Amino acid sequence: MPVNTRPLVAPIALAAAVATAVTACSGPGDPAASGGPEKVTVWIMKDSVTDAFLTRFRTGFQAEHKDIELDVQIQEWDGIGEKVTAALASKDAPDVIEVGNTQVAQYAASGGVRDLTDRTAELNGADWLPGLAEPGKVDGKQYGIPWYAANRVVIYHKDLFSRAGVTAPPKTQAEWLAVTAKLNRGKTQGIYLPGQNWYTLSGFIWEEGGDLAVKDGTAWKGTLDTPQALAGMDFYRQLQAMGKGPKDSDEAKPPQAEVFARGDVAQIIAVPGGAKIVEEINPALKGKLGFFPVPGRTAEKPGAVFTGGSDLIVPEASAHPEAAYEVVKALAGDKWQTDMARTMSYVPNRTTLAGVIQDDEGTAAMAAGAARGRATPNSPQWAAVEATNPIKQYMTAVLTGTDPARAAANASRNITKTLGS
Repeated sequence: MPVNTRPLVAPIALAAAVATAVTACSGPGDPAASGGPEKVTVWIMKDSVTDAFLTRFRTGFQAEHKDIELDVQIQEWDGIGEKVTAALASKDAPDVIEVGNTQVAQYAASGGVRDLTDRTAELNGADWLPGLAEPGKVDGKQYGIPWYAANRVVIYHKDLFSRAGVTAPPKTQAEWLAVTAKLNRGKTQGIYLPGQNWYTLSGFIWEEGGDLAVKDGTAWKGTLDTPQALAGMDFYRQLQAMGKGPKDSDEAKPPQAEVFARGDVAQIIAVPGGAKIVEEINPALKGKLGFFPVPGRTAEKPGAVFTGGSDLIVPEASAHPEAAYEVVKALAGDKWQTDMARTMSYVPNRTTLAGVIQDDEGTAAMAAGAARGRATPNSPQWAAVEATNPIKQYMTAVLTGTDPARAAANASRNITKTLGS
């Protein structure tokens, strides 16, 4: 599922991309032109949901909406930024598009996304997960409707916890450090945490009350050098030191699932689905992996985490905006949220639906953390920040001995410059 923003398409590329935009939503051959049902085109990203789920949804939706015919088209993530931007600039857009939650701001900036603020009450917007709802809101207007979420949890090796005499997962950051130190003995790593896992760092910064960047009037500025953000980085430094994770790479280099699968690592921070990958690599670990939410400063609530996932948008150029809204309403509603959460082990878009996945340990831990989920700064230029990612460079600098305040000030200046470009 999407956890990264995609780069904005360049103006020159946009003009060329418009020429290859989407299939028409209506026309002479459309049943709606002859009084038949409205044909609503829906773009869904590849692997977001199963074919079986889409079949159930299409059949169920059309049974309840005889006047709407669904044309669901599966899209590849590769190159989707340019394709969506082109569609939004055209007069022939699909009616509903699934987009990454952190992509909404850049698409809304084009002016091609319909404002759905007046629909939020009907969609139970007051109960939406913040990490999905906030990125969908730009300048006080709700453009993206939360669809599903996923966030990181701690995946742990139960046998290693038991051997170290740890009988229960930690509930606070202080307990987490103490438990990890206890686990970190002999050939066992208490935790494998790469030096550039900046999504995890983001959660630690938010937990301290800091942020990656904030809007100051009409301009954005980097804020890694605030006391709160520095405290989050210091906690990351302490935790990272309790394992042998590289200081100059992220969780993909090497793939942390492969490291964990060796069996001598007690904990990793990942989405729950990472456990299935670990078990595929080393079947001997099946049934030996547990999950708990990333701990917070106090035991009363889990720690803040980055929320990845998808929102649904309706283009201004939709030929069937009301029918499109009915599709969004259904996908975001109780029935299909419950079905999708159970089918895909996703967190539903609302906190009150968390109970539908309580029978799955990993998803339940994810749902507990999702209540405190956040997203990256809601700037259309954030994708450009991730392209060069001064946050990763900052983390490596601190972990290899550079003065944290100096490194943070430098990274904040780079973020400010990019957000203002």
